[in-house]
Amino acid sequence: MAFDEKKFMNTKFTPREREVKVPDMKDFFEPKEPPVFRVRGLTGNELATVHEAVEKHKNIAALIEGLLSKGTEEKIEAIRNALGVSSDVPGEIARRLEMITIGAVQPVITLEIAVKFCEVYPIEFYEVTTAISELTGRGQVPGKPKPSGETTKCAQ
Repeated sequence: MAFDEKKFMNTKFTPREREVKVPDMKDFFEPKEPPVFRVRGLTGNELATVHEAVEKHKNIAALIEGLLSKGTEEKIEAIRNALGVSSDVPGEIARRLEMITIGAVQPVITLEIAVKFCEVYPIEFYEVTTAISELTGRGQVPGKPKPSGETTKCAQ
């Protein structure tokens, strides 16, 4: 069975998407809207960005410390916490924070929201980011060819 590289290269792909229910967060959605996060799978470049999040996290923390080297330790830690780069954030969390900011379709999640989401709804945070990871692992969906159009009946 040969790989059809021409067909592969000419195929349009779209990211897989999924809705993740977060019923315990219903108070933060419009009354008639279902409490769901719509997420998508990541591209290869986006996945690499997620994997580099730990290093980026360390660099930001070091930069803050350097800028505030004459400040108090409390100020440094307060700024780190506000940016989600406190010295005690595990690498796994740093990766997932990056993942959700990239893969959340609706609502759009900023780093600040992601940090609070992780802190106050950790199970839902893990469910949403795990869904992004699963979608990424399944790859994108090949586009379907569009129909040529409606067939017209000829007069007899």
